[in-house]
Amino acid sequence: MKPFTSAAILGAGSLGTALAKLLGPKLESILLVSIEQECVDGINRDHRNPKYLTDISLGGNVRATCDHREALAMPLVIFAVPSAAVRSEAAKLAGLGLPKETPLLTCTRGIERDTGERMSQILRELFPVNPVCVLTGPNHAEEIARDLVTCAVIASEDAPLAEALQDLFTLPHFRVYTSGDVAGVELGGAVKNVYAIAAGMAHGLGLGDNAVAALVTRALAEMTRLGTALGGNRDTFSGLSGVGDLIVTCFSEHSRNHRVGFALGKGQTLEQAVASLGMVAEGVPNTLSIHDAARKAGVRTPIIDAMYSILYQNKPALEAMRELLERDPRPENS
Repeated sequence: MKPFTSAAILGAGSLGTALAKLLGPKLESILLVSIEQECVDGINRDHRNPKYLTDISLGGNVRATCDHREALAMPLVIFAVPSAAVRSEAAKLAGLGLPKETPLLTCTRGIERDTGERMSQILRELFPVNPVCVLTGPNHAEEIARDLVTCAVIASEDAPLAEALQDLFTLPHFRVYTSGDVAGVELGGAVKNVYAIAAGMAHGLGLGDNAVAALVTRALAEMTRLGTALGGNRDTFSGLSGVGDLIVTCFSEHSRNHRVGFALGKGQTLEQAVASLGMVAEGVPNTLSIHDAARKAGVRTPIIDAMYSILYQNKPALEAMRELLERDPRPENS
């Protein structure tokens, strides 16, 4: 494949802004497509996003727009919008007639509530012919934008495309691996957000490092059990998109889901915790869709069940955590 020279990024939030900063040295032009006129105006006027990562300077080759039609001319379209917006954003492009040869790369983590579909499945549904890839891993936008060392994985059934994107994204501080397990890398990236809320809650409750370490370890076992049942490869969950993303999301100060969980552990309501965050914490809506997926698959997921009971059945956090500890003892590998 020919090297990419330009790209459109849908979404000018933290992730979209960080990706524009990351790819600036590798592309001749980058188009950020946003629904927020304030962001568009600020980026075009000051080369800074006035709402997200406000201290990050973007290159002169980065331009923003609210007009999705401008993305049609780009040889690569990157989705960096919240999971709830992927279908509507994709539908806009499909309705405008996106060329069938344009590759689509989703960086969004989540499972759609009503359909149970992963983000790449939504794109495949709306774009039956276009090549589709996934980028995920332990990569917080705040650190990507500051050129801190990061690793990621790009998954696709199209190996040449995955390798072309690997070349595009690889920088001295950003190392990229490839994978053919699209389902596994997406499931790891989605499910870990639920566990990050649980870890934040445990920290907020003051349960201690031993308890949080045990929680995250059991979360990995649960993630692997569910992920393989839903079509992922077991080995994927011991990689960057599995345990790697789980670790950073459960312990990082940048983790929105951890911050929501911490607020819940300190006694805030879900509404208060989300409002104080001011951004989307994907684990909150995804707890619903992932809980549904686990029940349909018949997989035992006690941590996900506990989080569902706290977020959507008003169970007190401490009571749910106590019930997890009081379950019948069992062999570790069962």
